Parts: sequence; C-alpha cells; structure tokens
Amino acid sequence: MTDIPMAKTRPASNWSAIWVLPLLALIIGTWLGWQAYQKAGIEIKVVFASAEGIQVGKTEFLYKGMTLGKVIALDFAMDGKDQGVIATLEVDKRVSPYLLSDTRFWLVKPSVTLAGITGLDTLVSGNYITASPGVAGKPSHNFVALDEVPPMAANTPGLHITLRAERLGSLNRDSPVFYKQIQVGRVRSYALAEDNKSVNVQLFIEPAYASLVRKHTRFWNASGITVDASLSGVKIQTESVASIVAGGISFATQEGHADSPPTDPSLPFRLYENFEEAQSGFKVQVSFPDMDGLTATTPVMFNGVQVGAVKKIKMSPDLIGAGAELLMDPRAEDYMTEGADFWVVKPSISLAGITGIDALVKGNYIAVRPGAKGAAAKRDFMALANPPAMELSTPGLHLVLLSNKLASLSVGSPVLFRQIKVGSVQSYKLSTDAKQVILGVHIEPEFTRLVNSSTRFWNASGVTVTGGLSGVEVKAESLQSLLAGGITFETPDAKAPLSKGRLSQFNLYEDREKALQQGVEVTITVASGDGMDVGTPIRYKGIDIGKVNNVELADDLKTVILHARILKASERIARVGSQFWVVKPEVSLTRLANLDTLVTGLYLDVQPAPAGAAAQTNFIAQSLAPTNTPSQQGLKLVLSTPTRGSIKPGVQISYRDIPVGKVLDFELGPTSDLVLLHVLIEPRYASLIHSGTRFWNTSGVTVDAGLFKGVKLRTDSLESVLEGGISFATPDAPLMGNPARPGQTFMLNSEPKDEWLQWAPKIMLGK
Repeated sequence: MTDIPMAKTRPASNWSAIWVLPLLALIIGTWLGWQAYQKAGIEIKVVFASAEGIQVGKTEFLYKGMTLGKVIALDFAMDGKDQGVIATLEVDKRVSPYLLSDTRFWLVKPSVTLAGITGLDTLVSGNYITASPGVAGKPSHNFVALDEVPPMAANTPGLHITLRAERLGSLNRDSPVFYKQIQVGRVRSYALAEDNKSVNVQLFIEPAYASLVRKHTRFWNASGITVDASLSGVKIQTESVASIVAGGISFATQEGHADSPPTDPSLPFRLYENFEEAQSGFKVQVSFPDMDGLTATTPVMFNGVQVGAVKKIKMSPDLIGAGAELLMDPRAEDYMTEGADFWVVKPSISLAGITGIDALVKGNYIAVRPGAKGAAAKRDFMALANPPAMELSTPGLHLVLLSNKLASLSVGSPVLFRQIKVGSVQSYKLSTDAKQVILGVHIEPEFTRLVNSSTRFWNASGVTVTGGLSGVEVKAESLQSLLAGGITFETPDAKAPLSKGRLSQFNLYEDREKALQQGVEVTITVASGDGMDVGTPIRYKGIDIGKVNNVELADDLKTVILHARILKASERIARVGSQFWVVKPEVSLTRLANLDTLVTGLYLDVQPAPAGAAAQTNFIAQSLAPTNTPSQQGLKLVLSTPTRGSIKPGVQISYRDIPVGKVLDFELGPTSDLVLLHVLIEPRYASLIHSGTRFWNTSGVTVDAGLFKGVKLRTDSLESVLEGGISFATPDAPLMGNPARPGQTFMLNSEPKDEWLQWAPKIMLGK
C-alpha cells in the first residue's frame, strides 16, 4: 500500500492587492490638497471711493508689471457712513510681509492731463490695482485706497530739492525740469508755505544729473512763451512744447560759479519769474527817508564798482519817504545778508569835514556795504540816514559801541584818549528792536594798542556841571566835543586781550562814573532771549546783584548770549558751580509762583558756587531752578519704578498726608528697564524711613470696580491728583527693620495694600 503524502497547509493572509488602489488615491489627494493650499492666496480688503472701473474676477492686482492677485468680491461699506465700496482681493502669499498699515493702494486708469498721458496700458488690459509696499507699519489686511497716484517717495534715488516761488503759475505735478532743454527731472509736488505768502515746489532731479545743481544754481519758470517786443524787433523764447502745455522749470549755474560747492538739499532755492530775472540779477527793497537826487537809473556802487541799479521808485503812503526796488548783480547775492547797509552818497559839509565830493561830478548814487558772507539772507533794508566815512577794510581798529541814546554824537564825532583824538564815529543806526543805538567807531592804527577787553567807553559830549555848597564844577573834554559830540575811554588793564571777532563790541556808558564801576563781567547763555533785555536784573535771595548789559545771538544762531555784570558778591558767583536760571511766572492748577514778574518783568536768579571753587565767567543757564543743590540737607534715597508716570522734580513725598520730602531728579536705571527717582527726605523726618518702609504712587485716582462689590475710588489730596505725589508707610517692629541708609533703594509701588494704610508705629522725630 502506497503512502499518500500529507498536504502542506499555511495560514491565509489578511492583505490583498486590492488595497493598493485606495492607498494610491489617498496619496494623490493629499498631494493635490497641498498644491491647492500652496497656490491659495491671502484675502485683503481695500476701501475705494467707488467701484467705477473695478470688476469682480477681472480687475487684477499688479506690482511692477507682475500679476499678484485679483478682485474676488465687491460690497458696500455698511458702517452707516457713505465711504464707498469694499473690494476683496485675493493676493499671492509672497506679498504677505509687505501688507503693513502704511501700504498704499490705488486704482490705475487712463488719465490725460497737460503734464502728459498716464495709465495708457489700461486701454488694452483694463484698469488694475497697484500698491506701494509699506516699510514701517504693523501687519494689516484692511486698507483705504488713495484717490490718485501718490507723489514720488522722498527716498527715491536722486536729488530732492525745494524751490520757493511767489506764485505757482502753470506748474503742476510731473511738470518737467530742464537743463539746456534736456529734461532732467520733474515736479514732485507743491504746497503753500507755512506763512501762506509763497509756494514751496518740490523737485526731483534724476541721479545722473544731480551734480548739475550747485550752491549758486538759478531756477526760473520756463512755462509758456516769453515775448519781448521793441523797436529793434520781436524776441520769442520758450524751452519746449512740453513746457508750453504743461509748464516747466529750467536751471543753470552762472558763469564764475561753475566750481561752487554742491547744494544743500535742506536749503530752498528761489524760483525766478523768468530767464532775464534769474540771470540779470535779484531784487532788493530799500526804504529811504529822502529820495532827493535819486532816479530809476541811479547806480548802486561798492568801492567804485557798479553792483546794481534802481529799477523803480515808489513813494510811501504817508509821502514822507520812499521805497526803491534795486536790481543787484548776482555776484553780490551772497553778501546781501544781515548787516548789509545802504546809504545815499551826496555832497555834505559839516563840522566833521566834507564828504561825497565825487557826487558833485557824477551825481548822487547809492553806496552799499556788504554783509557777512554766510549770514542770514536778507532782501529788505532800511537805508542809513548818514553815510559811514570809512569802510571796514580801512587800516585801524573798527569797533561797535552800544548806547541807550545818541545824545549829540554824529558821524565824525571824535574819540578821545586823554583829550587826544585817536579815532572818530563812522556811523550810527538803531538796533533791530529799536531799543539801542549802534555806533561804528574807528581807531587810528597807531592807537589800536590802547583798546582791549578791559576798555570802558563813555559819552563825553557837551558840558558836565556839578554844583554844591563848595562851588560849581564844569567839565568838558574838548571844544570839538562841545560842537560835534565826542567819546572818550580808559583801559584799566593794559595787558588784557582784545575780544575776538570781526567787530569788537563794547557798551557806551553815559558818563565816566558808570563806565568804571566795579564788578565782574560774565556771559550767560540762555535757550531763548524771550523777556531778556538790557537792564534785566540778576538777583540772589531777592537782592539785585547785577544786571544784563547786552543781549546777542550766538554765532550758531541756536542760543542767546547775555553779557552781564555782577556787582555784588562776584567773588562767590563768578565761580565754577554757580547756577543761573530765568525766573518766570508759573500758573497752574496746583501752583502760582513768581507772579511779580508779570509786573516787573523776568529776571535771572543765581545759586552761588561752593566756597573755594575756581573762577569762571562763562555760564549756561538752567531751564529750571535747581532742585539738588549742595546746601540741601536730609536723607537722600532712590525709588525704582517701571515707569515715571506723572512724577517730576519737585513732587511732594508725604507721610500721613504731611509733606516730608520731595523728588529731586529721575533717570533710567543702568539696564534701562527701570526708572530711578532720586528723592530727599527732610532731616526732621529721616527717622521715619526704615528697611521695611513701603512707598507707593498717589498720582491720579484709583478706581476699583466689581459686579458685586460696587465701585471704590481711592485718592490722596487734590494736589496729588493734579500734580502727582508719593506716599509711604512704615510697619511696627519687628517688620520695621533697620533705619534707612543714605542712597538706599526702595521699590515704588503703583498702589498701597490695605494693611499698609493701617500701620501706625510710634517713631520719634528728629530735631
């Protein structure tokens, strides 16, 4: 019998090939979903004034010619106000970093103006939306579209400058700017100046042509056509057809100034009316008290060279004087600044001699003395009533004397030293504020060594009569000073240096006694000269110890320098560490102070330096009265707080609503995460402060409101509500701790805990 082999068995598998299909479908679906997610855009909303020119599914969002999205929906702005329509845009995810609050959107559509045609491509592709990416805003998906294309950004590469014009004319945005009839830029924008009397025109010069604009470049309005007709013929001038239609500006640099330095973009240029005005000269207005001998062709001379001429003359409404419009040579423009002088030269015979002899031959003319190059530009002047006899270039020493009145002084009055004539008065005029007389004085070269910074000048005009029981004394310098007036001087310190500067400046005193008075001269620099004047007192503890003798602008025109004399306690005040400040009236809800200055005027107060300090004569005034002076005694502590709030120097520190100290100063901590308040506790109350003391801010009103507990208001005094304040409390022992050390730091809490308000330790006060 044959053995039948046994069948081999194996378990059935749970896997079947049929599962491959759903698995493959899952993978493909996941991939397609990922692709759809990747290609999906970001929805943003832009509010337009109207939906005109915008179509759902058709109007695209373009940036630099690239399509980055399109409009997918339009809806009304349903906020109760007529604000237009809301366009929903689906934009590419790549623009997400640039969707900031300062991003600007606008609709580009065809526009035809005198300046040209814009948006021409939209005639084929249709209107589209574009944007200017934001740079400093916060992320946002909601925007308001601009009504028109925004002006060119100020940071666009190229030269951005400002022109100042009397009127806009036919200029408009995008009007061309020409150089030798080649367009090199365009008008960015225009606006009225702050004074509403002129127009500021912003220009953009392309980078390749920016170097053509120099300091002495002239700009003129090249709009339209200029026609000059006369017996010799007709002259027609224009820049280009574009400038005839849309307006335009041209510029050029004058001959002789081609190598002038590049322009400062922060300084505006003048926009002249036409080419002739820009090239032939610039206008200057001069008021004359007497126009005798002047005509519309009278020349303006400087050192024998004609630098201008009278263009037209117009009488003043009161018929007393007249104004002349001068057309000056462009080369003189840099010198028409503060300090320039005009006067009429004509024959004159006086006690000082004969002047203006040349005017006998060629007729009266206008002479000019240029101002300092680089000083503030000026175009309106008041002519001098008397001509100066010498120019500043004349050898010798030229001085400026300041006097409260002219007395009998005149041009040619002598300057005497020990009754010897060593110089003469060259000119005089009123100061800008009409409060002083400014005299120009010339000292002959051989006597210049007699004048230095210690020299004192006084008016020696006329006769001085003093009388008493012992008799009558009559004094006079010389016969000439009796007739023509005179000035004399003394120099107490022959070794003192002469003041530096183009023109040394001195005070002209009324007499010898006032000129040689004792004291120390100091200069005090203040931020503003408002309320400061000659004679403004300097006080210490309510007593006048000096006064201001002169007020002038600093060379940088940023501050004001007060020249003063300290007559009392000068040995302690003219020292390093002395502090000056201007005392003004203070009126607020919590404080009324210095109200007497409303009647008597402002004055300077001073805190003398400590004994033994080094000498000093130049000071910078403090903006406020010093709060932290060496004389202050008490316990000085430091309070740290996250923010300063309304706390400021002078704020009171209270214990049980009684002032016991004040805030001296504040500063940021070393790591800039905290504010450090420097405070002073009066000596009598220093024992109240221990290591367990808690400080809190009592400024304003604390409101604690709840649904079930109601509303609870907490505040200290009305003064702390309005001005701010700090309070503190000290616990009973043993939580009281050790007495506080000078300079110890405490935390300033925003509000007190209820338990602090219950602390009432018995602490003996100091004497």
